[in-house]
Amino acid sequence: MAHPGGYGLPHDPRNNPFAQRRQYDAESDQGDHYGNPNSSTTRLAASQAYYEQQHGSSVESDYSRSRYASSVDSHASIPSISPFADSGAGSNDPYPAWGADKQIPMSTEEIEDIFLDLTQKFGFQRDSMRNMFDFTMHLLDSRASRMTPNQALLTLHADYIGGQHANYRKWYFAAQLNLDDAVGQSQNPGLQRLKSVKGPKTAGSKSLDSALNRWRNAMNNMSQYDRLRQIALYLLCWGEAGNVRFVPECLCFIFKCADDYYRSPECQSRIDPVPEGLYLNTVIKPLYNFMREQGYEVQDGKFVRKEKDHDQIIGYDDINQLFWYPEGLAKIVLSDNTRLVDVPPAQRFMKFSRIEWNRTFFKTYFEKRSTAHLLVNFNRIWILHISVFYFYTAFNSPKIYAPRDKSTPSAPMTWSAVALGGAVSTIIMLLATIAEFSYIPTTWNNASHLTTRFIFLLVILALTAGPTFYIAMVDGRPTTSQVPLIIGVVQFFISVVVTIVFGIIPSGRMFGDRVAGKARKYMASQTFTASYPSLPKSARTASIFLWLLIFSCKFAESYFFLTSSFSSPVAVMTHMKVQGCGDRIMGNIFCSNHVQFTLAIMYVMDLVLFFLDTYLWYIIWIVIFSIGRSFALGLSIWTPWKDIYTRLPKRIYAKLLATGEMEIKYKPKVLVSQIWNAVIISMYREHLLSIDHVQRLLYHQVDGPDGHRTLRAPPFFTNQDGSGSNNFFPAGGEAERRISFFASSLTTSFPEPLPVDAMPTFTVLVPHYSEKILLSLREIIREEDQSTRVTLLEYLKQLHPIEWDNFVKDTKILAEETDAMDGTASSPNEKKTDDLPFYCIGFKTSSPEYTLRTRIWASLRAQTLYRTVSGMMNYSKAIKLLYRVENPDIVQTFGGNTERLERELERMARRKFKFTISMQRFSKFNKEEQENAEFLLRAYPDLQIAYLDEEPGPKGGEAKLFSAVIDGHSEIDEKTGKRKPKFRVELPGNPILGDGKSDNQNHAMIFYRGEYLQLIDANQDNYLEECLKIRNILGEFEEYSMSSQSPYAQWGHKEFARSPVAIIGTREYIFSENIGVLGDIAAGKEQTFGTMTARALAWIGGKLHYGHPDFLNATFMNTRGGVSKAQKGLHLNEDIFAGMNAFGRGGRIKHSEYYQCGKGRDLGFGTILNFQTKIGTGMGEQMLSREYYYLGTQLPIDRFLTFYYGHPGFHINNILVIYSIQIFMVTLLFIGTLNKQLAICKVDSQGNVIGGQPGCYNLIPVFDWIRRCIVSIFLVFFIAFLPLFLQELVERGTGKALLRLAKHFLSLSPIFEVFSTQIYSQSILSNLTFGGARYIATGRGFATTRISFSILYSRFAGPSIYMGMRNLLLLLYATMAIWIPHLIYFWLSVLSLCIAPFMFNPHQFSYADFIIDYREFLRWMSRGNSRTKASSWYGYCRLSRTMITGYKKKKLGHPSEKLSGDVPRASWRTVIFSEIVWPICVAALFLLAYTFVKSFPDGSGNLPPAPLIRIAIVAVGPVVWNAAILISLFFIALFLGPMMESWTKFGSVMATLAHTLCLIGLVAFFEFFWFLELWDASHAVLGVISIIAIQRAIQKILIAVFLTREYKHDETNRAWWTGKWYGRGLGTSAAMSQPAREFIVKIVEMSLWGSDFLLAHILLVILTPPILLPYMNRLHSTMLFWLRPSKQIRAPLFSTKQKRQRRWIVIKYTVVYILMVALLAALIVLPVVFRNQINLDTFDCSICKSI
Repeated sequence: MAHPGGYGLPHDPRNNPFAQRRQYDAESDQGDHYGNPNSSTTRLAASQAYYEQQHGSSVESDYSRSRYASSVDSHASIPSISPFADSGAGSNDPYPAWGADKQIPMSTEEIEDIFLDLTQKFGFQRDSMRNMFDFTMHLLDSRASRMTPNQALLTLHADYIGGQHANYRKWYFAAQLNLDDAVGQSQNPGLQRLKSVKGPKTAGSKSLDSALNRWRNAMNNMSQYDRLRQIALYLLCWGEAGNVRFVPECLCFIFKCADDYYRSPECQSRIDPVPEGLYLNTVIKPLYNFMREQGYEVQDGKFVRKEKDHDQIIGYDDINQLFWYPEGLAKIVLSDNTRLVDVPPAQRFMKFSRIEWNRTFFKTYFEKRSTAHLLVNFNRIWILHISVFYFYTAFNSPKIYAPRDKSTPSAPMTWSAVALGGAVSTIIMLLATIAEFSYIPTTWNNASHLTTRFIFLLVILALTAGPTFYIAMVDGRPTTSQVPLIIGVVQFFISVVVTIVFGIIPSGRMFGDRVAGKARKYMASQTFTASYPSLPKSARTASIFLWLLIFSCKFAESYFFLTSSFSSPVAVMTHMKVQGCGDRIMGNIFCSNHVQFTLAIMYVMDLVLFFLDTYLWYIIWIVIFSIGRSFALGLSIWTPWKDIYTRLPKRIYAKLLATGEMEIKYKPKVLVSQIWNAVIISMYREHLLSIDHVQRLLYHQVDGPDGHRTLRAPPFFTNQDGSGSNNFFPAGGEAERRISFFASSLTTSFPEPLPVDAMPTFTVLVPHYSEKILLSLREIIREEDQSTRVTLLEYLKQLHPIEWDNFVKDTKILAEETDAMDGTASSPNEKKTDDLPFYCIGFKTSSPEYTLRTRIWASLRAQTLYRTVSGMMNYSKAIKLLYRVENPDIVQTFGGNTERLERELERMARRKFKFTISMQRFSKFNKEEQENAEFLLRAYPDLQIAYLDEEPGPKGGEAKLFSAVIDGHSEIDEKTGKRKPKFRVELPGNPILGDGKSDNQNHAMIFYRGEYLQLIDANQDNYLEECLKIRNILGEFEEYSMSSQSPYAQWGHKEFARSPVAIIGTREYIFSENIGVLGDIAAGKEQTFGTMTARALAWIGGKLHYGHPDFLNATFMNTRGGVSKAQKGLHLNEDIFAGMNAFGRGGRIKHSEYYQCGKGRDLGFGTILNFQTKIGTGMGEQMLSREYYYLGTQLPIDRFLTFYYGHPGFHINNILVIYSIQIFMVTLLFIGTLNKQLAICKVDSQGNVIGGQPGCYNLIPVFDWIRRCIVSIFLVFFIAFLPLFLQELVERGTGKALLRLAKHFLSLSPIFEVFSTQIYSQSILSNLTFGGARYIATGRGFATTRISFSILYSRFAGPSIYMGMRNLLLLLYATMAIWIPHLIYFWLSVLSLCIAPFMFNPHQFSYADFIIDYREFLRWMSRGNSRTKASSWYGYCRLSRTMITGYKKKKLGHPSEKLSGDVPRASWRTVIFSEIVWPICVAALFLLAYTFVKSFPDGSGNLPPAPLIRIAIVAVGPVVWNAAILISLFFIALFLGPMMESWTKFGSVMATLAHTLCLIGLVAFFEFFWFLELWDASHAVLGVISIIAIQRAIQKILIAVFLTREYKHDETNRAWWTGKWYGRGLGTSAAMSQPAREFIVKIVEMSLWGSDFLLAHILLVILTPPILLPYMNRLHSTMLFWLRPSKQIRAPLFSTKQKRQRRWIVIKYTVVYILMVALLAALIVLPVVFRNQINLDTFDCSICKSI
């Protein structure tokens, strides 16, 4: 093909593409190697001879037979047909649509020749070539089955290379290669190119439009041969690229160089083939090595992750973006310092081995960890909220800017002060611009628009803020001129305009438009980041309308509810000064202005509520829209069931069957009956229905009145009075749910199906790492461990009683049959007892076929890979069924020969559907896993397994890795016992460089076949009746009826102009939804999020891709970087990135309502929270990513809001909800101090202060405001339940909805909601500051195990318990100071932060277990000081520290503990803010409150002693006390340790001693403080709050500033307690520094230990009351598992010895527990009782009085 780039000037023959074209045509006419396949020299003679011997016939045209001699070893793995195939019905040809009788443009052999030729010219691998040939033929076959072969090849070429939506064409123009090829071979193309971009356009020849036209003509004039050659070359490059597949534009560049080289004379004249593997070694390996070195380094032959964060790693995206810009391509240098662009295009490919990639790449976007990303990406959100909030509040608090002597400010001043809102927006924009500078490298002029924007913004700031200064200066002067007023009004209007403009226009389009600008400079970023597919008019209108509604409701409601009600507190509090207070040290600066401090905090609180309001309205409206949408689609409960079921047969006929002219011969009833009976029988086979049910549901053949046999419809369809559906299937069972979904889904509108042989081929791809394949017998009938109460089988029998019953009946029939054959029938009275084993474990004889049945039954109800495979294999059944039903003539052709019929059906299913599992660990499986995998292959021979095969390299060299694929037809190698792979393609190196899942998908990607992919996770399921809809779903891609025009003929032909559909999302049904409250919450979340919001979002163009059952347009996705992104850490939620990538590059994303897959979700509390932590940290990583930056700064406002509230907004809302609770607590604290210390005025009913109250403060409005706030927060929380309720209402009716809601509330799900909100927000925030995102494997088990207190405490203390406890203290104070009933809600929500983990722990409230937990907890607290222990308090403490300190790199001969990866040390910037400045500010805030309370004279008029000194003594005292204990114990240990070496417990004893002393110190200081406070409880609580804040600040500063990196072992800890520092492998240099470091660590640890000990006891006390209630454990289990008490899980069985042991432990530790609790209680109760006896006067203590 003449390269379309030769767009030179028309008069220059050298650059004229058409001239070149003519030369080529002339060549091919002379019949050299282009035209005539017979003259090909490339076919190997040997292979012909070999095949002739084998078949005794001439070489067949069927590729799969004609292998090359080189790969004789795998000739048994014929990919598509079995060797015994019949000659009937064209079954011999694996690619029937590309057969010789179909007017094909070129035969299969010619295509094979092209592949062979390319392989020899470029050195591709043999197996890769065979694989890609098969791939191409499947693609052509899939397309040609629904259009002419010519058109199939044309459209394929258009999709890959030259069409309007081909990524290659887009890249070609974005990187301005048309200019490169035009300037061509002149002396210095680099300079020339830059001139040609900037200089004047000569005669318009270089303008884009004419270039596009020339491209199209070149494409149109190509021969079909050349088109296929280009596709083949592209696919061969792609097929071996390994990890380079993640960088699509780099791949385009490689392809272009290869293509140019191929068309050069030097390539054409080469005769001898290039050695195999050349491409891999010279082109791919160097790139791969660069990618790997970014993240890993070699240490002793192992790859170790480097300690770099994303902003130092040049990731896939940075590599890729280099190829977007001509300036980037110009940076590619060779080893001799010449640039690659200076080499003529035809010679570039051969220079690839000499490119120095290390000098080429650089960062194109810095993913720095900082919260400023939120400012840059979502600046419009901040402007819309903060500026509007400012406008509102400024208008409503006139007192603040009124002169002291007047009650209202002057008019100009009011206008101008309110107008400052514009300045606020401008400042937000300025800050965002400054932050953006730090994320974008300023290498070439891509940051110029930022500079211009910055200057513009400064000017606007002057306009919006300047006039205020002038007005403030002239205000109050006695002039009468109108100038200030006019200026103020003008300023106000400018501000409003500025705010609207900044709030609506994306920042990427301001001052230099990156989205729609015409400059060539922006072309690449437009093409790859801003080609958003446009919405249809109706949807766009709906989108704009939706957001207008949401924001108008929000602004109106917030104004009246939040802001105008806030004006009265502001009016009262602004000028209020506190009289008669003072402090010995600071005087009265702080205390007299305390009211103003309170007001400031109230402002912040109001702002947070202002943000939360928007989300509330968003949910309300999106739900309303979604329900409206569901009516429009025809999905709703309010269509009477009767209609749905009675019309079902007609609908099956009309929608699922492609019936053209068949009506004449066959009645619809006959066809429908086959489909329906197949579905019912499949349910029977899955044990969902019993025989009786089946009889009532099937179509039966009966004798009609006139002797003809007719079909009788099942009563199910005929007698529908609406209520009678109960006797057809088990009530509330799986069968009912499936049939009713099937029936209601058929009411919606579907795309028309194509006949089976014309449908496109598609592949299901499942990535598998180490998920269970099939449950083993042990796992099913043995308990996991001591704390599990139940075997898995028992539990499953409880959950699915009916299905177990059917299973047992089935098994008994089977057993009787076999018995009858053996002749051992039993008498009926033995029967009952004999059946017991069946009902217990499902088999009586342990022969494998019976045990396997039970294993399969259980595996199909747990989350196993077997369940997924058997579910997805229903596609194959469905295709066979449809093919048989729609082509009755086939059945007749084969007559009675069912085997041949079955084979023909198999052939069709195999041609249209492929199933690939990517088993990354396959070659490393243990024996059991290997057997299970082999079982899968035996059960489903068409299943393909792709895996990584390793060949150890030469000594010391790297191992070679291969992508290999096997299926059930692959023959077994005698020597190794393994199957021989069909294809085995060498990879450039270990492909797993990221988090695993996306790399796993990528390595198997080359083995998919066909046009579409369905990505499935290894915990999903599918059903036959859903699989029947497959043709309709694939029709959603809108590629069924392609136009018969050539895509190159009439450019912009309507059919080819629409943006392609990239992803089709479908519904998920969570099959674990009925397993207790947590499973149900998880299912409900998925229901609302995956279905309800997705429905509305997909309509208005905001749905992204959420992985699992989605169908992808494989060609679209794979030419744009694969189905998921793979940079380690950054792309933790890989599928979401794929969605954003497709969306930004012009792919549409649809959502289909009528199809669903099953999906498992974790059910335990811990696993659900792990999953949420994973989502949260993944979200934190997304915030940093460039995709968010592009979407946030380039989308138009309505689509931006849709994107924001649909994705990050949810998480940011969670953060704000938690913040609102914390800020509200602080507000309450401050208002409480006011209420406690000041006399509050009494008011009459109108709210006017009653006279005669001198020195009183009117704070009544403030208390009203508090009540209103609590109501707001309450609403925001409860709106979370609205979507689920409405969803149920629409799908299942009012009764079911109310029932489900009631169940949730009775099971305390609000507690869980509060807790999970905290987990979400904590995981995002910690990720944005410290990083540490890693893939957490989501649990796949059932949660029946009781987790011990210490484990739960250590897992959740950091994320939520500590915060909950701190807030409880604040709340305690608030309750003492201002009690209002509204506070009860807060008590509940704050308590739930502390006790949720224990509330949802199975059997938490069983008394014996509780006490045994207490024993375990005490041991956990004191473990690990003399010997290393796996789980101990010390280990937990160290682990939570490493986030800040990081680990030491060198491993000193100790096995590194696998607790966490190598955590790098956190960066200084984050540490200074989050660990030093912030804690100090918090401590200062609480100190303010405390000093205010203490700044009033007592009854006799004396000022109290300085509160600061008192606090300082009590806060720093314990720390000093600990230090003293530690120093003395250190020396004792140092001298005694060596002598006590034989006594192993010495360390523990020392540690226990220290800890006890520390506790005593803590308690003593507290009591002393309370004593000083004259036993005033509320003051004491306030004091404790500030003391805790101070101590926290001290500890954080000690950890952050003084600690070096952590060792990965706990040697230093044991050395400290035992005094044995030598022989620990610490080296001599550490002899001084390590003890010093350990001393600081121990000071912090002592305080933490004391506080943890007290905290845990408080928690245990809170959890004790329920235990004392009878039947509590029963009730709790009912609540958690939703099982009736009779069905519940039995108590565990213990041996007599164990029982005795347990009883003794329980008795002993009950005593200990009661003693401890009594002690702690006494410390609080005794002082309260004896408060009058013990006071300052009884002890004559001068020091006490002075502090």
